Order: sequence, then C-alpha cells, then structure tokens
Amino acid sequence: MSYTKKQKDLIKEINNLKADKKAVILVHNYQKPEIYEIADFIGDSLKLCQQAAETSAKIILFCGVNFMAETAAILNPQKKVLIPYPDAGCSMADMVDADSLNKFKKKHPEAAIVCYVNSTADVKAVSDICCTSANAVNVVKSLKEKKIIFVPDKNLAAYVASQIPEKEIIAWDGYCPVHHFVNEEYLEEVKKNFPSAKIIAHPESKPEILKKSDYIASTSGMINCAKNDPAKEFFVLTECGMVERLNRSLRGKKFYGLCNLCFDMKKINLESVINSLKEEKFKVNVDRNASRKAKRAIDRMLTLT
Repeated sequence: MSYTKKQKDLIKEINNLKADKKAVILVHNYQKPEIYEIADFIGDSLKLCQQAAETSAKIILFCGVNFMAETAAILNPQKKVLIPYPDAGCSMADMVDADSLNKFKKKHPEAAIVCYVNSTADVKAVSDICCTSANAVNVVKSLKEKKIIFVPDKNLAAYVASQIPEKEIIAWDGYCPVHHFVNEEYLEEVKKNFPSAKIIAHPESKPEILKKSDYIASTSGMINCAKNDPAKEFFVLTECGMVERLNRSLRGKKFYGLCNLCFDMKKINLESVINSLKEEKFKVNVDRNASRKAKRAIDRMLTLT
C-alpha cells in the first residue's frame, strides 16, 4: 500500500508519540489501511476486547466505533481510554436501549439476556452475558437457561438458533445495515461474476445468505478460513475495509468484497488520531454504576474464551 508523504509523516509522528505517552492503539479490522500502520493490535471485537483487558498501557486509543471504546473503558476503569472521533456510532447498537430491554425482559422472566458486544454500556449493564460474532454460539451453549433473549442483531440470533436448536432464541429486531442489505439476488450475481471464489459470510448476514456461503466467520475468523483453504480467490460478505485487511494478511490470494462501507468506522483518520493523542482528548466516560454491571457481563464472556 502506497501512502502520501503527509500520511507517512503522520504515521511516523503517531508511532513516536504513542511510545512517549505509553499508549496502545487498538484498531478494528474495518479501519482504513493507513490506520493499520499505527496499530499495536488489529482484530475483531473479541480480539480487541481481550487485548483491552490485558494491556498494561496507561492510555488506550481505540480506532473503532464508540461501543468498542466504551468496552475498553469498562475493562480498564483506571486507564485513560480515548476515541479519536467521538461521534463514530453504530446504527445497530442504537436499535436497542436499556429501558426497552428491561420491559421486554418482563415478558420473558425466565430467559437469560445475551447481549452482542455491538451495544451500549447501558444495554450491557442489564444483560446476563455479552458475546461477539466469534463466540456467540459458545456463549449461548454455556448458559443453563433454555430461553434466551438475544439483542440486538436478529441475523446473528438466527445463526445461533440454527446451531443450537435445543435453545429457544428470542431475537430483538435489530440488524447491521452493512450486512443486512445483502440478499439472494446479490449473492447469485457474486457467484456468477466470481465463479472461482469461495464465499465467506459474516454471521450478521441474513439466514438465506449464510446457507449459500462456503464459510461463516467473524472478521478475524475470515483470515483463518482463507488461510486454511487451498482456494486462491475469495469473496467476503462484510464491510469493504476487510478486503484490504485480507489482502495484506494473505498476499498469495485474492479477495473481493462488498461495495458497502461503515461510514462511522471510516470517520477516523490519521489527523484525528494525532490530535486525540497529543491533547489526550475525547476521553471515554462510562457511568460508574453502568460500568460495574456491564463489566460483569463482559467478564463472564471472557472467562469462556
């Protein structure tokens, strides 16, 4: 990947600055390629949750959307957690709130609440356990309850239900716009235009898409799928930034993807990172009571991984 002189200078300055400040930069797979160059860790939500829980850095700068930075802050209440662009939200996370979830729970008092990590701290605080797309099946399997309220992604809930038929999964009516727009007609066009490519779908995709895909995996899981398969071409049904991540990780193979991006993920750039790090601004603050309750749900998940 080639960068402009300005980008190269910013990358060098950021890498020097984070060393001076004893900071660690966590970067989600969907970020821009130049953001990878300043990363200490790159991964999916699960991997970044684990890194956030283990880091000894004084400052955590999170290149992702705000629910991810919130999670890092919850796991590290004594550290300063920064997000370079505080308005980097998540439309799926906005589809559920704690009050509505509490009311819904009253209709199913015997059910456990499994909360996808793509949600706010307040929602995590009223949940029994969190999950990511990588561990959702194992998390639900671990619960003694037979009835599970799964929030907020109905497509991930449907995938979990297909893997654990003995559980009753009650899905919240939320979804990720990036993945939800993919339909069977689109997938047929993909197969027609890329006949040699294996299809890797994210579990946030619709059930009919998952049934017709070669693999179902989280973003980090996609790297393993492609690495272990002898095929040379893959089409990944997830946010477009993942194509660059895969092409960088597995240079002997070719990856294609959706012409669909997460605008919130792409709000972060090198300029916003260096401004945040220099001034240590845009600190993530989570209500102490909500943080304490949410941490229980996150910690319960992390003990399973």
